[in-house]
Amino acid sequence: MKKLINEAANVVREALEGIEAAHGDRLRVSLEPFYVVRGDAPRAGKVGLVSGGGSGHEPMHGGYVGRGMLDAACPGQIFTSPTPDQIFAASKAVNGGAGVLHIVKNYTGDVMNFELAAEMLRDDGVAVESVLVDDDVAVENSLYTAGRRGVGLTVLMEKLLGAAAEDGATLASLKKLGESIRAAGRSMGMALTACTVPQAGKPSFTLAEDEMEVGIGIHGEPGRRRAKLATADEITVMLMEPILRDLPFESGDEILLFVNGMGGTPLIELYIIYRKAAEIAAQQGLKVVRNLVGSYITSLEMSGCSITLLRMTEELIKLWDAPVDTPAWKNCRLTIGKPGAG
Repeated sequence: MKKLINEAANVVREALEGIEAAHGDRLRVSLEPFYVVRGDAPRAGKVGLVSGGGSGHEPMHGGYVGRGMLDAACPGQIFTSPTPDQIFAASKAVNGGAGVLHIVKNYTGDVMNFELAAEMLRDDGVAVESVLVDDDVAVENSLYTAGRRGVGLTVLMEKLLGAAAEDGATLASLKKLGESIRAAGRSMGMALTACTVPQAGKPSFTLAEDEMEVGIGIHGEPGRRRAKLATADEITVMLMEPILRDLPFESGDEILLFVNGMGGTPLIELYIIYRKAAEIAAQQGLKVVRNLVGSYITSLEMSGCSITLLRMTEELIKLWDAPVDTPAWKNCRLTIGKPGAG
């Protein structure tokens, strides 16, 4: 195992210390228990948006704390759910009187611990709701879930709900919007290599040089099937076909196309995947109105990718274009004038 770490047991703590050193001008980091919050939290009258999960998926979730996205993130140990105490403390830290919304990926530990934290918060007089993310079409059940896993759609959910919360949306309207996003997005991923959890010291599974894993999850768990290594175009078809069948998407739909790297995939390869995915979408009569390409939800150093499609509406396009300023995500859509317009 070759990793830029000191002691395996201290990886998450030392990473949080690094986040604090790098971004202490805009974030507050708690080490007892672990959580990250916006520097200006709590904001009076604003719904607090809280998410979290096991570490190892960076920049999700801590990299998305800030204006236009999350108010707080709760990092568990590597691929391990955050505890109810972490979630409770982070939620209290961002409660500005308008309640708290939890964005929860559909993994058994995450669901259970967020539910326990929600009960504690309600007992303490805090209004709290949750939205579950379960967009992975690769599995119906796994060792980690009761139902489908939450994967790439989580990032899009945090951006869109973050923009709505920043704009003053109520707790009830945010939950309703989150449920509509949940129903409109689907994802699937693949891997060329496994990843190595520092405390395990060995890869989570083994692939031959001419093999790939199709339908992997973000915790290094094996996928739907093992297959012979294929070309980028062939892999893109393998991922797009189940996604398109599952929703299903219809000709004329406007979509957001998200091609995500799993941690060890060069950006040049992700654009090759995006090229074919956009071509397939067009062949199906879908109009890509927004996109995202890069490593936004990873699995340590795993080499591979995932594709997410989200059916868009005018409201979602407006929220997508809204300003965002976090350590891992900034945007500013520019309107380019006609030549000679000045």
